[in-house]
Amino acid sequence: MSDSTPIPFELGLYSFGERTPDTQTGLTVSPQQRVRDLLEEIELADQVGLDVYGIGEHHRADYLVSTPAVVLAAAAARTKTIRLTSAVTVLGTEDPVRVFQAFATLDLISGGRAEIMAGRGSFSESFPIFIGGMPRDYDELFAEKLDLLLELRDSERISWSGKYRPALVNVGIYPRPMQDELPIWLAVGGTPASAVRAGQLGLPLALAIIGGMPEQFKGFTDLYRDSAAQAGRDPAALKLGINSHGYIAATSQAARDESFPAHAAAMYAIGKERGWSKMTRQQYDASSTLRGAYFVGDPEQVAEKILYQHEIFDHNRFLLQMSVGTLPHAQIMKAIELYGTQVAPLVRSEVAKRQKRELVSV
Repeated sequence: MSDSTPIPFELGLYSFGERTPDTQTGLTVSPQQRVRDLLEEIELADQVGLDVYGIGEHHRADYLVSTPAVVLAAAAARTKTIRLTSAVTVLGTEDPVRVFQAFATLDLISGGRAEIMAGRGSFSESFPIFIGGMPRDYDELFAEKLDLLLELRDSERISWSGKYRPALVNVGIYPRPMQDELPIWLAVGGTPASAVRAGQLGLPLALAIIGGMPEQFKGFTDLYRDSAAQAGRDPAALKLGINSHGYIAATSQAARDESFPAHAAAMYAIGKERGWSKMTRQQYDASSTLRGAYFVGDPEQVAEKILYQHEIFDHNRFLLQMSVGTLPHAQIMKAIELYGTQVAPLVRSEVAKRQKRELVSV
């Protein structure tokens, strides 16, 4: 893609398939019901014109999805245009061959809409399950597995050897995806070395901003683009995504009132494992302001905040996680409707105007 061709701005959602008690009723839905609800949410996201839906991989009781490709394949049969991605695939405990095969199959089922978002993951529960514990050199392990995954994407037959997996000697890996190049994003949470790696490899970068002030991450995204340029790649052709928490309702007050109890409960449950203090309503409200990390508000406020960050990062994709804690399915469905029918048109229109002005000024 040339410098004169702007990359379309994409808006989407991601979920971990949370399955925790509803803070309003104290009840936890069955796994079967949660899967049905999740598929309905993805189907609605497609119907209201959102561009992307991501499913995270976890291996713990409070999150339902351990195999994103399976859920995404079910969603593929119920959707038409929305792109379907992991968010993330925990590559350190996966076999890259099986990851590639699963998502190549998803690509065939979906008619060319599959993507992989590879990352380290923010939880460690998969390591004792699959590889016996945390490795001494996790970065080396991750780099090797990413290297193999990229080789699999680029070549039908490969010969490859590494430290952590048996070698492959002139073998074909099948099936091949419908897309000529299966998109592989690198998901990061703010580690500079990860930004450098993504830039050097020319991979799309998905940056999670779930705390602090977003402008604090500007140096991180600059490092990503600078690393790409130093590697001889065109920074303007790179894709950059921002992933954040949020919730949308008809009014900003309703958005905060409805979402805070569930969000605070979920973050407190995780925080107990990590030594975090309990989130207060004051902190939540502060994080929901224009310069905070959360996208909680009415459609106009959420659109304004996406555009505010677009001025900072000049990113091409924004993904919103609205189900950090369990909210009633009907409320999530209404929030998705508002996102697709009111937020997305405002953002796309303004980004298109900005891109047009930039082209005229060149």
